[in-house]
Amino acid sequence: MSDFINDFWNMYVVVLVVASIAFCAFIILSNRGARPKGQVELHGHQWDETLAEWNNPLPRWWVWLFWITIVFAIVYLAAYPGLGNFGGKLAWSSTGAYDKEVKEAEAKVAPLFERYAGLDVKEVAADPEARAMGERLYLNNCAQCHGTDARGSRGFPNLTDADWLYGGEPEAIKATLVNGRNGAMPAFGAILDGEQQRDVVHYVRSLSGMAADGVRVQRGKAVFGANCAACHGADGKGNQMVGAPNLTDGIWLYGSTEAIVLQSVAKGRNGHMPAHGDLLGDKKIHLVAAYVWGLSNNAGGAK
Repeated sequence: MSDFINDFWNMYVVVLVVASIAFCAFIILSNRGARPKGQVELHGHQWDETLAEWNNPLPRWWVWLFWITIVFAIVYLAAYPGLGNFGGKLAWSSTGAYDKEVKEAEAKVAPLFERYAGLDVKEVAADPEARAMGERLYLNNCAQCHGTDARGSRGFPNLTDADWLYGGEPEAIKATLVNGRNGAMPAFGAILDGEQQRDVVHYVRSLSGMAADGVRVQRGKAVFGANCAACHGADGKGNQMVGAPNLTDGIWLYGSTEAIVLQSVAKGRNGHMPAHGDLLGDKKIHLVAAYVWGLSNNAGGAK
């Protein structure tokens, strides 16, 4: 992309714009002339046997209209961006206009957020107006991944149940929103052979009470202890410190079929929750955290 912002392209745009304006002026000047009296000559062009073109100059009002557009273009380019890197005398930019609008909007709504900033997250979650504000913030910033109903989808956690990868307490939720999360399940395809992978899959599925081969479960338990327990725990109940999921609760982020679990073991998984701290700021984060916490704690009748 750096090739498109060097001096060559700056001059290319400047020359193209100036040449376009100059050409428009040339066209007008080359066609000027007094309106002839009497018969006007033909250009000599003829179509459909009788359709001919007269050599008649443009109406004066039309010519002046063209001159006005040229003058307007020159004034506009002097005041606003348009000539390559030249920013214009008014120093206007779309980024500057956006930042100004955001600051004005923030100044207007700041008192609304300030009202709840000093309250405990659980108190905010119980307030209908605060919950409605948090929901709107959620829909604008989080629903793209977790869904408008916050029930998630494959690879995106359900925020309405009691299952939390990194903890469901208010401070843990706020930390997730502010800093984001990067979850990684290492690939064991190069470490475990095909039979070992299937054995551990059957063992993991058995932890949730799912159908599994008894022999493979016994073999898989040893494989699990040697390779998986470090993160998921010896009992398979996970570790919220590292975001390792509980494998005993029947909740599956990517799916529970043998083929999908085998894929997770062989190829690993990588989950990314983007950080929203800089985007939303502390006060908005506080409202979103309260809304999300309320979803799984039925605060104020939340689903």
